[in-house]
Formats: sequence, structure tokens, C-alpha cells
Amino acid sequence: MQDWMKQYFLVVFPLFFAGMWLFSMYWMALASGWRLLAKRFRAQGEFPGQKWKMQSAHMRWLTGFNGCLTVGADKAGLFMVPFVLFRIWHPALFIPWTEITAREKTVFLFFNMIELRLGRSEELPFTINKDLAAKVQAAAGSSWPSGYDKAMESAPPPIA
Repeated sequence: MQDWMKQYFLVVFPLFFAGMWLFSMYWMALASGWRLLAKRFRAQGEFPGQKWKMQSAHMRWLTGFNGCLTVGADKAGLFMVPFVLFRIWHPALFIPWTEITAREKTVFLFFNMIELRLGRSEELPFTINKDLAAKVQAAAGSSWPSGYDKAMESAPPPIA
């Protein structure tokens, strides 16, 4: 058995690694809800609006995209796509502002974040930091979801 492993290691390991990568990306796309959003909101063509690379966000079931997203926004909607290595089963998405709601959310007792709910029927959470939310809100202008108009304000958390 050891002789077989020594002889075929350079063939088996890359195949094993590639298989595990594909498996991980598939399950992340399912768990985060990205595949569900892609059914309705797959981006068509190049996004013309403002974009910010290497951004982080959290979606449902503790899935995080840490420093691997390009997020964009314009008056029509929100654009997002992962870095090319993570793009399998994660196509670029473009979600119109009419399909998004926003609210402030406190994470770990004192981190104020902005949670965007993506898709009127899906309502998948897309949680981003306030700095990115402020940039997105500025690019969206008056199209920003009306449920939460002050994403740019950074008021201290209330004392309980």
C-alpha cells in the first residue's frame, strides 16, 4: 500500500484536493443561498456601476465571504461576485433595489452592521459593515431601500 501511495501520490493528491474544493464550493453555494439567488438574479453582462473589491459579507447559516467579494451598486441595484477562485457555483448576481430591504443589526453585542435582505420571496441575509454600506448607499442614491435610510450614521450603541 505504501509503495502504491508513493508511486501515485502526485496523481491522487491533486485529484483529491480538486474534488474537495469543488465539494466545498458547492455546499457553500447551497448553504449561503447564493444558488437560490442565482435562479432569479444572475447578472447579465458587465456591471457599469461603482465596484469595491476585496469586501466581506456574511450570508445565512454562518457562511462568510471574507475579503473575496466584489460588491457594486448603482441606482438600479446591488451587484456581487466572488473572486475567480471561488466563482464555481457562485455566478455574478445583480439584485434590483426593489427586491432588497435593509436594517441595522448588532453582532456580538457591539458590532453594528447593516443587513440587506435579498429577494422579496427569498429574504436571504447579506450582512456587511457600515463602511461598505455607506458606499453602497451613496452609489444607490434615492434607490436605497426606504426601510432604513441612515446606514451611514455611526451612532454609538445604546447602553443597557
